[in-house]
Amino acid sequence: MRNAWPYNVASLARTRGDGEFGMKDAGSPSHSPRASNSVGANFSSSACSSRSATPSRSRSWAAAEAATARHTTISDAQARMATTSISLLVMAPRDPSEHMVMGNPSDATADPAQPTNYLLAKPQYVMSYHRDRGIPNWVSWHLDSTWLGTAPRQDDFRNDPSLPAGWYQVQGTDYSGSGFDRGHHTPSADRTSTVADNSATFFMTNMMPQAPFNNQGPWEELESYCRTLVSQGNELYIIAGGAGIGGTGTNGGVTNTIANGHVTVPAVTWKVIIVLPVGANDVDRVYKTTRVIAVIMPNTNAIGINTPWRNFRTSVDRVEGLTGLNFFSNVRPMVQNLIERKIDTQ
Repeated sequence: MRNAWPYNVASLARTRGDGEFGMKDAGSPSHSPRASNSVGANFSSSACSSRSATPSRSRSWAAAEAATARHTTISDAQARMATTSISLLVMAPRDPSEHMVMGNPSDATADPAQPTNYLLAKPQYVMSYHRDRGIPNWVSWHLDSTWLGTAPRQDDFRNDPSLPAGWYQVQGTDYSGSGFDRGHHTPSADRTSTVADNSATFFMTNMMPQAPFNNQGPWEELESYCRTLVSQGNELYIIAGGAGIGGTGTNGGVTNTIANGHVTVPAVTWKVIIVLPVGANDVDRVYKTTRVIAVIMPNTNAIGINTPWRNFRTSVDRVEGLTGLNFFSNVRPMVQNLIERKIDTQ
């Protein structure tokens, strides 16, 4: 489970009588004794001296008025206390390592000299990017309730300027007319806690060319199912990508590349998921009984937009054989071997 650090910003109470600011708990009706005494003393002194300077008033009237003035002094001091309450929730910056808790499937590093296995980390997800294919080898992200909110879909598809200098940056328009969707790895709907989080999912580094019936059919259905699992009290570790070369979109035939060769069209899309009840020390809570979901889907419109995602379930071992990756490497080896060989049936 990701750690969040909310801070309640205390109220600032300013006493105009002595010109000082004091800190107090939000909503507290009290104020600084020093501030009250100072205001009271100053007000009382000036009020009494002003009234004693009127010779026509009798001693009894002056005494009564002085008593009234003393009572008014307390009320006035309270009235002079200007209190501003500020309620803020300050979140610590999200650490990309949250998405790598279960391991680094390809031992990717942030070294531009490794252009086919370049580690690109963002607060919202982490990936191994393949410069020559123009798509990720894999994208990994953690999904729990803290990532879900009410931020609207941004649809601001754009190039990713965080890539190393000199690398081609896939443009938001590079898929136009190709017959393929700009298919998310980390879904837009998995990042709705803030506008910035949602917008980050629209970098083209987070996309692959997906056949529309793949992207909008069983792939999307599995994405929605993952969020349903979160609503049921779970947190998920998800890794997704594409493998092979050549897919079939709405233009028909087999397309190997688009964007003048800058972007490879994968032959299949795949995803592996660990499902855990919400908790802490997540790696240590992966047992042989932990639910693991793995799918491989053909990247073609022939997949059928209404085909259930469960039809494509397989084992993590098979996805590893297809991709050459090593998933969940931080899990205890014996447990890792057991969970990766089974096929989900739920």
